[in-house]
Amino acid sequence: MFNNKSVLITGGTGSFGKKYTQSILEGYKPERIIIFSRDELKQFEMQQVFNDSCMRYFIGDVRDKQRLVQAMQGVDYVIHAAAMKQVPAAEYNPMECIKTNIYGAENVIKAAIHNNVEKVIALSTDKAANPINLYGATKLASDKLFVAANNTVGKGKTRFSCVRYGNVVGSRGSVVPFFKKLVSEDAVSIPVTNVEMTRFWITLQDGVDFVLKNFIRMHGGEIFVPKIPSVKIMDLAKAYAPDLPVEIIGIRPGEKLHEIMCPSDDSHLTYEFDDHFVISPTIKFYGGEVDYSINGLGERGVQVPQGYEYHSGSNPHFLNVNEIQQFDN
Repeated sequence: MFNNKSVLITGGTGSFGKKYTQSILEGYKPERIIIFSRDELKQFEMQQVFNDSCMRYFIGDVRDKQRLVQAMQGVDYVIHAAAMKQVPAAEYNPMECIKTNIYGAENVIKAAIHNNVEKVIALSTDKAANPINLYGATKLASDKLFVAANNTVGKGKTRFSCVRYGNVVGSRGSVVPFFKKLVSEDAVSIPVTNVEMTRFWITLQDGVDFVLKNFIRMHGGEIFVPKIPSVKIMDLAKAYAPDLPVEIIGIRPGEKLHEIMCPSDDSHLTYEFDDHFVISPTIKFYGGEVDYSINGLGERGVQVPQGYEYHSGSNPHFLNVNEIQQFDN
């Protein structure tokens, strides 16, 4: 579906943006891939790797609506990956997180509607479900903005959906590069916040593939959630630093013991498919009812039981130490 199409990725110089760009170039023949981000050094470095004739690099910040409007001219599909993501940094700098994650989301929506973009997918996070930290709260607000945008657009053609998943193996901010760095520097111990902690776990390629497929699946207004494994933080420590003792340092500001991707309060809105869940919108959109139990690929889902939640601590699929090591390869 990306052949001869123009695709814009906000935050495109990040781990996701680079892998997404690679996947589109390998699988399709796009007219343009526009990398929209604010760091000129990262753009320069990315240009050394991705220099195909279809590549375009725009310096800009999602806080700047006019720059987004300009960058989205003639664009068919948008992936909104730009965000302030570090939980402790958001706790200490709340307004900066709000400006990027909430005001920036609204700017992306307005620019997409202005340019009659066909489809927009915004990347969410498990921390947006029942949030306890500011980052999660801003991403929940962002999700609500993108869902409601399907009503705001009225008779326009633009459709908006979200993709929510857990920790990405090896991405910036992931604990894996941090553990590897400590081992390479001959650290005497590995810091662990809490021995009971669990997280959802996904590879970067699986995250990219899930987003790619959801451009075909989406009606507009859904939050897509992949079925992915969980990991225990102690198993992660054993996988990457088997010979080092663990130092318990306590949970960081705004951090949860476990994560949730489908809250029980949304169970009446949630459909289970073979390899993913869909949380349908709480509001009705202009133009009539949509059956979210069947998607654009013809896949059918069933409503989950009342009170069901998709929880990293009760997930039926946990990776063991050997699987964690293989998962990273």
